[in-house]
Amino acid sequence: MLTWKTVKQISYSAATSIAVLMAMPTVTVAQNVSNITTVSAASPMLQPAYILGAGDELSIAVFGYDEYTLTTTVLPDGTITLPLIGQVQASGKTTDQFKQDLTERLRAILVNPAATVTVLTPRPIVVNVAGEVMRPGPVRGTDLQGTPTLSAALISAGGITRNADIRQVYLRRNGPTGTSQSYTINLWEAISSDNASADLLIQDGDSIYIPPLGAGEVLDRQLLARSSFSPATVRVRVVGEVTKPGEVQVPPGSSLSSAVAIAGGPTEDARLSRVAFIRMNEQGAVERRIIDLRNLSDANEIQDGDVVIVPKRQDTSFLQLAGRVLNPLGSLLGIVEGLDGLLNNGNNDN
Repeated sequence: MLTWKTVKQISYSAATSIAVLMAMPTVTVAQNVSNITTVSAASPMLQPAYILGAGDELSIAVFGYDEYTLTTTVLPDGTITLPLIGQVQASGKTTDQFKQDLTERLRAILVNPAATVTVLTPRPIVVNVAGEVMRPGPVRGTDLQGTPTLSAALISAGGITRNADIRQVYLRRNGPTGTSQSYTINLWEAISSDNASADLLIQDGDSIYIPPLGAGEVLDRQLLARSSFSPATVRVRVVGEVTKPGEVQVPPGSSLSSAVAIAGGPTEDARLSRVAFIRMNEQGAVERRIIDLRNLSDANEIQDGDVVIVPKRQDTSFLQLAGRVLNPLGSLLGIVEGLDGLLNNGNNDN
């Protein structure tokens, strides 16, 4: 039998004191969401021409003039250097714009020049990912696996949190004229629809923000946990009578018994009939279940930040066990005090 109870409503200040044990950090960044265009990931508005920048390796060819055919890299000041004409500004322009500028400069010394510009090796990109991701902050192109896409950036940022609203992902992108435009993208369609669009290619300087779900809003957590946007593992603390107590990395969607198994499994003295399962919900309240794991099988889905306490059969008081596994966070004993009676109900259970 499963029993849910709210042990204690925790204020934000109290929640801070147990962040090490139960809560994983998220970042909420104030955003100005006015003048935002809602588009799909495949929208031409989000697939503009590549903007050149420092570090791009270019191949430049001028038909009939081999001396102007070369491979060069855009310098930190945004320029390249060509024979006779000197420096030419490349940074901040598309390849077509740069080709036109280059052709105009070459007309002063060549007859009917026909220039081509090709990006051989794009520069490493840097984008910023904020909001409901596990590791918010700058993401470098060298950290991305494969093509630099929006989903790859989210994965490099540790994946989304369980409170992420991926129906309205905000993207701010700088244009070639120096202006910026903001968009909202519905990534929920990518995992819930059979008509999903292609993954969005990100560009250097993009800013991505994942907002939290609104009050009372819920998305299919199991579907989210299986998606490529979610972290490969979640952090769960398993303490008490297990072989390797401490924080363990558990695949999303795993059961409570799987977390116990990853922690090395129960010891011979484990009281599996009264396992405590503790979770902080989105409202800041600590909730707990007392679960019978004697069959080492259950249907309870683990979430990031959960705590599992496996008591000892000889323990007469849960507070004795809590004092051992939670120290030096002694203030937490008030939170789990309500568990003492429940864990000691059925003292004859194993």
